[in-house]
Order: sequence, then structure tokens, then C-alpha cells
Amino acid sequence: MRIALCQIPVGDDPKDNLEHVLEALAIASEADLAIFPEATQVRFGRAMAAAAEPLDGPWVTTLAEAARRHRTAVIVGVFEPAPDGRVYNTAVAIDADGRAAGAYRKIHLFDAFGFRESELIAPGDTPTVVELAGTRVGLVTCYDLRFPELARALVDRGADLLAVIASWAQGNFKEEHWVTLIRARAIENTTWTVAVDKAPDPPQAPGGAIGVGRSLLVDPMGTVQTDLGPFPGVRVVEIDDLITEHVRKTLPALEHRRPDLFG
Repeated sequence: MRIALCQIPVGDDPKDNLEHVLEALAIASEADLAIFPEATQVRFGRAMAAAAEPLDGPWVTTLAEAARRHRTAVIVGVFEPAPDGRVYNTAVAIDADGRAAGAYRKIHLFDAFGFRESELIAPGDTPTVVELAGTRVGLVTCYDLRFPELARALVDRGADLLAVIASWAQGNFKEEHWVTLIRARAIENTTWTVAVDKAPDPPQAPGGAIGVGRSLLVDPMGTVQTDLGPFPGVRVVEIDDLITEHVRKTLPALEHRRPDLFG
């Protein structure tokens, strides 16, 4: 399976951001699946409510048409209106035919390091696995990465691949947390893990600098196979299911769990 890690810049104008997505998708047209950051539609801030659309709105529909043209499935972060006046932070999955394959509303909201995501965003409540390019993909969004029970629930629901999308806030030791947590989720679940962050904002960005880059492909043994570093870029990588089979024979940790003790 060929996956494009699309580490693109994201700004305050949804139209400009959509252009960046379409350009990256054209570069990634050889991939089976292209993964974009959390909040690709518009940068985190007060503009989220104004930019939010239903999932059949023009922003996602335009992207779905491009996915169909390129025959490339897509995972991308958008905002959709919530009933209480806030918005949902949603990961949308589109298949290679341009059809909706599913959507995941972020469960764990980032009320930490001085941020209050819950003031503007409503939480979701459903772990989500989607079928894309013949693979079952478990969806994880940013702060979710700090909660191992979500990744494990996705694997229990049949995920063969974990896809993490993020707009990881910059800060003290934050980049180390990002890399360590991605590797941990891959190791403890013996599962390929692809994590795509936005390209970093400049330090003086209004509202706080977001994005550390470092989009990663990590294999089921925890080896970092690809690291995009701090600059914008699109990289097409391959994952091999035979590696998963080999690792799980060598390290059958999922079989050694004790649900009789821990549920």
C-alpha cells in the first residue's frame, strides 16, 4: 500500500488551504491514500465557526472530486457545525471513487498547555475505523495520541493501520512527546502507524504557533521508516503487511493480554 504523507502549511483562508491540498494531491497521485493534517480546512482560531461546513459542503465536495480524478483515497481534517453552536473537529475519509468512507469526530479535546479547545469545539464519542484502499484504517486526531485506550479500541475493531492527523502545538518538549507517543502506539499495538502534522507556523504566529512537522511512518516494531522533518513536503511511502505478520509472530503481545483482569 502506498501512502502519501502531506505535510502542508495551513493558514486562515479555507480557499488557500484547499489549493494547497489539491496541489499536494496532484503530487501524490501515485499513492493509494493521501493523509493531510488535522484542521487542514482552516488554521485553529476563531475563524473555525465561520469556515465550518456540513460534510457535503463545497470544501469537502471539491476535494472528493479531486480524489476521484486522481484515484487516490484521502483523510483530511475539517470542521463541521455542532448543534450547540460549537464545531466538531472532524477527520473525513474519502475513498478513491470520491465517496464518503466515514468520519471521526475528535474525542479528546486539547485543554492543556494553556489551550482550551473545548471552548470552541464539541467532542465526538465514537472510535472510528474506515475502509480505504483495501485496508482498515483507525482514525486518531492529535491530542487523542496521548490516550492509548483509543488506539487499542481501534485495533480491537479491526484496524490494520493507525492514521494520526494533527496540528501539534509547539512548546517545551512537545516535539519529543509527538515522536515518542507515535512510536509507543505503534509498538504496543504492533501496527503500522502513519502520523501527519501540519508544517510549522512561524514562532510569532497569532494565537500561538502550531505544528512541529515531523510527519512519521512507523512500523509495527517501532522503527521510524520516514521522518519529514520541519519543512513542508509530500512523501509517498509503502507499508508491507508481511512485516506486521512477522512482528506479531515474534512479539504476540496482543494475544497475551488479560481481559479477565483488565476488561
